[in-house]
Amino acid sequence: MSDRRSLLVLNGPNLNLLGTRRPETYGRDTLADVEARVRDAAAARGLDVAFVQSNHEGALVDAIHAARGVRSGIIINPGAYGHTSIALHDALEAVQPLPVVEVHISNVHRREPFRQHSYVSPQADAVIVGAGVHGYTLAVDHLAELLTGN
Repeated sequence: MSDRRSLLVLNGPNLNLLGTRRPETYGRDTLADVEARVRDAAAARGLDVAFVQSNHEGALVDAIHAARGVRSGIIINPGAYGHTSIALHDALEAVQPLPVVEVHISNVHRREPFRQHSYVSPQADAVIVGAGVHGYTLAVDHLAELLTGN
């Protein structure tokens, strides 16, 4: 039985470098800043949150599998794996009906053509792109709405 009040936030490759890697594209907030924002937004909605960041595709797949029956929703910024990973697509499909929100800090539709396709999006209930790190709190709000119907 899932804990209807618990979210998993997954961050893929290079997101551990937030704040220092291409700040003109991804901003100056660090991953710790993002986690604090999400923790505050989740707490305001009565939700707990757990975080996983990995540069390794298999670790992200394992975290998705582990969420099954434990978490009530997933927020995922797959980073570059969103554009390449059928494994993430399949893992998210395997944990349905767990709601999923895909987040990208930059507007991938204004970037290189290879970034404009996502293997994660078909498994997501919502996709938030180009809202900066605020996209994570928008994702928390969206999942809270899905979970409570309010």
